[in-house]
Amino acid sequence: MDLFEYQARDLFAKHGVPVLDGDVIETAADAAAIAERFGGRAVVKAQVKVGGRGKAGGVKLAADPADAVAKAEAILGMDIKGHTVHKVMLAQTADIKDEYYVSFLLDRTNRTFLAMASVEGGVEIEVVAEQNPDALAKIPVDANEGVTPEKAAEIVAAAKFPAEIADQVADVLQKLWVVFIKEDALLVEVNPLIKSGDGKIIGLTSTRRASSLMK
Repeated sequence: MDLFEYQARDLFAKHGVPVLDGDVIETAADAAAIAERFGGRAVVKAQVKVGGRGKAGGVKLAADPADAVAKAEAILGMDIKGHTVHKVMLAQTADIKDEYYVSFLLDRTNRTFLAMASVEGGVEIEVVAEQNPDALAKIPVDANEGVTPEKAAEIVAAAKFPAEIADQVADVLQKLWVVFIKEDALLVEVNPLIKSGDGKIIGLTSTRRASSLMK
């Protein structure tokens, strides 16, 4: 089944994938306490199982707890591509320097697993695949071997991640593979995988699907 973003975030955290703190609410008034916990600022994100939330106004930055309540109130009840927003997730803000993309999925056509990675994250990955296919690395993964340190390094090299974050990205890939296998998933995706201002690699979970990439 598809997961909401907050559910995916919890699964990532369970398996050690670095993520930002977050909490989900159904009532706008509850946003104040969460934002306060995060130091005042928070990202308020519609929880729907469809992409394009940002463009539809379903992702907003709140400057303080009162603003978080206002932003949550504006998003709850929205219609995003036929999906009504019943829940929002408040997440910690991050000093984003760069955005990347990583995923694992079942490649039914070739009867194998596939890793996909790109240094052009933060946008719909189908757009990258269509407009700049060379920027999207696709690496088969043997089910019996899985994502070993060597395979993770191969994926990192194929996607041309910068050397200074290569080890961190490789570590995330190995942990993401554990999520993929342990949770019996058909797709796990991080878009964007970010480099923060202090050089740390953090996964910002996504609700998008990538099935069209296999056409």
